[in-house]
Parts: sequence; C-alpha cells; structure tokens
Amino acid sequence: MDEFSEYMLDLFRLFGRITLRRMFAGRGLFRDGIMFGLVYDETLYLKADAENAIDFQRLNLKQFEYARQGRLIALSYYQAPDIVLEDQNEAAIWARRSFEAALRADASKSKKRRRD
Repeated sequence: MDEFSEYMLDLFRLFGRITLRRMFAGRGLFRDGIMFGLVYDETLYLKADAENAIDFQRLNLKQFEYARQGRLIALSYYQAPDIVLEDQNEAAIWARRSFEAALRADASKSKKRRRD
C-alpha cells in the first residue's frame, strides 16, 4: 500500500475504524462496509449527493472523472478540501457527511431494487 493511502487510516481515526480496498487504479475508503471515499493518484475524493455536493462546489473542488471508451464519466465523489488532509477534526466532519451521503445512496438503491 502506498504512503498516502496508509495516511488515510490515521487521518480518519476520529471518524472511526476505516478500511481500504484496492479498486482499479485506486483505493476505496470504507466504514462498516460502506464506501465513503476514494483515493486516486494521491488525491482524496469524498462521496457527495444532492445534500452535500454544494459544500464541495462552493470551494470549487473537482468532481472525480475518468475516461471510458472515449467519454468522460463523472462519479459522485469530489476532491476533499485541503483542510481535511491537515486536521483530523475536519476530516471526521467531512467523512461523516460523505458517509451519510453514501448511506442515502445505498438506501435509494435498495428501494429501487424492491420496486423492480
């Protein structure tokens, strides 16, 4: 595991026990089996939805995108603000918001599956 990814385990200590899982060219950050963050190319991205995306957008933070078959695909993860990487209290606050966004997304998927 690279040094930056290892740092995530300590950074989010106040948020709770997290795990990292290899995903494609990066790593997913999980708490209780729910992915709330993504590390790619030594950059931390946090989960966003309609309720918390504005927090990232106000700070002009970039949405995670990747190229697939000649098209750019945007995921619901935004680059974390610098303060998150510098302050464990801020890291815990932002992680909690992103974890809540991930829970809402998971609940929404479950409802949709039940209807199908």
